[in-house]
Amino acid sequence: MSEFFVKFYGPPETPFAKGVWKIHVELPEQFPYKSPSIGFINKIFHPNIDELSGSVCLDVINQTWSPMFELINIFEIFLPQLLRYPNPADPLNGEAAALLMRDPAAYAKKVESYVARFATPEDADQAGDTDEMDGDDEEMNGKLKSKSKTVNGQNGHLNGTSADTNGHAKDHNPEEDEDEDDKMSDMGELSDGDEFMGEMDD
Repeated sequence: MSEFFVKFYGPPETPFAKGVWKIHVELPEQFPYKSPSIGFINKIFHPNIDELSGSVCLDVINQTWSPMFELINIFEIFLPQLLRYPNPADPLNGEAAALLMRDPAAYAKKVESYVARFATPEDADQAGDTDEMDGDDEEMNGKLKSKSKTVNGQNGHLNGTSADTNGHAKDHNPEEDEDEDDKMSDMGELSDGDEFMGEMDD
């Protein structure tokens, strides 16, 4: 099992547009044949995301995952689509689902209030931080830097051991990794501004 964090930016032209969330990702040993586990660390108000645990109700992850999918698909396509088109008929947050069905405008305003209160860039950076986690990050700093990689949804490449979204290897300049954050390895932007923030192997 390996785990890491992704900095995820809300899709534009939605109430989530200004939000930044820290998402915890766990990859099982059987990945990509078994789906990853993802959860929001800082709060989000959405019918299909549990407000307390951050767990996500998304069929493509929970039920219909295929080994043909890649991690970039989650943050480039699946999560942005979930935020754009929530499904109040299958809620993890009953309050959000009821409000969306009863008064969409009020729902949008509450989403925006959660973004302002819980989903600033500073909130995402600090979400889930504890002294113990900080110590672990410092201890594994060299490992995180050596494994850091960037995903860019616009030109579709992974840096680190770089590969495009079709899996073709690309050259990588190791100097690009020198500016990595000591506490969380910032792993660049996906199409909606998502950034991998470091990786830890159990």
